[in-house]
Amino acid sequence: MDIAGHPEATTPRGLELTPFRGLRYDPDRVGSLAAVTSPPYDVVVRPDGLLHLESADPHNIVRLILPQAATPEARNAQAAATLKRWRSEGVLRPDPEPALYVYEQRDGEGLLQRGVIGALRVSDPAEQIVLPHEDVMPHVVADRAALMRATSANLEPLLLTYRGDDTTAGTTGIVERAAARPPLLSTVTEDGYAHRLWSVTDPAETALVRRELAGHQALIADGHHRWATYRRLRAEHPSPSAWDDGLVLLVDTARHPLRVRAIHRLLHGLAVPDALTALKGRFRVRRLDAPLPRAMAALGEAAEAGNAFLLAGDGAFHLVDRPEPELLERTVPDDRPAAWRTLDATVLHATLLAHVWHVPDDSAAHVSYIHDTAATVEKAERDGGTAVLMHPVREEVVRELARQGVTMPRKSTSFGPKPASGLVLRALDL
Repeated sequence: MDIAGHPEATTPRGLELTPFRGLRYDPDRVGSLAAVTSPPYDVVVRPDGLLHLESADPHNIVRLILPQAATPEARNAQAAATLKRWRSEGVLRPDPEPALYVYEQRDGEGLLQRGVIGALRVSDPAEQIVLPHEDVMPHVVADRAALMRATSANLEPLLLTYRGDDTTAGTTGIVERAAARPPLLSTVTEDGYAHRLWSVTDPAETALVRRELAGHQALIADGHHRWATYRRLRAEHPSPSAWDDGLVLLVDTARHPLRVRAIHRLLHGLAVPDALTALKGRFRVRRLDAPLPRAMAALGEAAEAGNAFLLAGDGAFHLVDRPEPELLERTVPDDRPAAWRTLDATVLHATLLAHVWHVPDDSAAHVSYIHDTAATVEKAERDGGTAVLMHPVREEVVRELARQGVTMPRKSTSFGPKPASGLVLRALDL
């Protein structure tokens, strides 16, 4: 199996992708399409990024995916009322007929990614059709489920990958032919990515895509919590129902390999001096008086030799590596493969958080997960916490663990580019 590609399905039933009537912004009712989009909910840096998105346009999708109110119930009710109002006002309009959507992303460095957005049948883990590679946090799943129940909508697609081959040549052709036509929408977001979207409504073409993908499995690249949410909501509603499916973007990574980045941690209740004191005699610690790019390069070099982390938050960087072998032997569970036991994320959570720093990792009050490196450092310095900067996991490690059915610690990887939220939604009443 490949991180970008997956073993052929061993069961007769594989991926089942269905057209749906997309709910999209009317460009005449918003400032710009770029101004109403957002990164996925878990990538938005809060509160700074959230406030920035809210002020970009009064109809920014962040008001649906991250509504702000005093209680969870109030937040979800607010999102539902907002969605209902935007639909009644024509800010969001349903497309006239069901479609699969071809979605393209480009950046300024030559990256091109294309995939197909559709409603995917929510399968059981035992079917081994959609393969996770990370654990999830129950409270996040509960939060997403409550939001989806309240809005009766899939507000943003999760990202799945499959390995195309000769059996998916028809799907590839459909994607490429769609990309040669004028798009439904085209916009460039603040991060420099250009986005284009096309609809595929021809029944013969959508049937061909469905038939070809039925022979394949997919790997969750981004959206483990949303997939777990889809499964929970499907179990709550008698089948058949609209909850049998969930909104996804499927990317053929034989043609469009994804990038793999790290997800960093911000420890709210731990100051850097206290973190460093607790490491004495357990890890090697070196102070780096260097700018962030050079410090991250040093982290990459250290990670080649073993577990390594970069701490920040006190105006400097501290390279942490060479853990005491006896400490790892005593704190890291030995019931999983060596590739899992030696992951930086495993050592961070099992050894550093649980035994060295005594920081609970099951609450956002103690640990935040941030994708942007500079933002993690800035928040740590402003809030008096400790930023733990991570080095990306090697692709072959994720590949091997997924093959064995072993999930990695939560938020171990960040695959991208991620689909922008706000380009197409799925309202279940459509």
